[in-house]
Amino acid sequence: MTRAFKNAATALGDDALVLAQRLGEWSGNAPTLEEDVALTNIGLDLLGQARFLLSLAGDEDELAYLREEREFRNVQLVEQPNGDFAHTIARQLYFSCYQELLYRELASGDSQTAGLAAKAVKEVAYHRDHAVQWTLRLGDGTADSHERMRRAVDALWRFTGELFAPVEGLDVDLPALRGEWLATVSQVLERATLTLPTGPDRTAWAAGAGRQGVHTESFGRMLAEMQHLHRSHPGATW
Repeated sequence: MTRAFKNAATALGDDALVLAQRLGEWSGNAPTLEEDVALTNIGLDLLGQARFLLSLAGDEDELAYLREEREFRNVQLVEQPNGDFAHTIARQLYFSCYQELLYRELASGDSQTAGLAAKAVKEVAYHRDHAVQWTLRLGDGTADSHERMRRAVDALWRFTGELFAPVEGLDVDLPALRGEWLATVSQVLERATLTLPTGPDRTAWAAGAGRQGVHTESFGRMLAEMQHLHRSHPGATW
């Protein structure tokens, strides 16, 4: 297994792991019991993807719990705090639309990730549908829900450009996926009576350097919480 392939597996695995951790923070705190279950299940799907991908790159537990912040290669979008429910939904909409396109491409190839991708693309289709339905409910709902969804869409937009930066070792032309992703997201936002961000945020496609190990302030706090138990009891077995 080449270093480049391990790099790609780590990057995609970190995306799934970090977003799973963020979604897990909603457990017991979601707006409704149904959403508590839904977000937990989405998080578990992502955790399963992360375990498979990180196991291709090395020891999954060591990679999850013993690396330092600068060693993680996830995009900055997935590490953004949950914020209110609208922010969580906007983050999920942006990422799941991207991830569905990515896994569709991987499933059509013959790499070691093809099997995972064929299974995961079905999971991610549900993740995308869940985010779409909530975007429509919030965007085309009350004046307050519309404004919250608008703010979330605008605030997270600048982190989306990094999704389409090439990843060493990944046999997918990520920049080529940007057009279809943009069309899908634009259509959803239009149906939700929302619009793509305009002004400075609209052009900040390249923001984010998570793939290079540069992360936002909240990531360190999230990582400390995620790794606390493992680091406090090294070598423990259950």
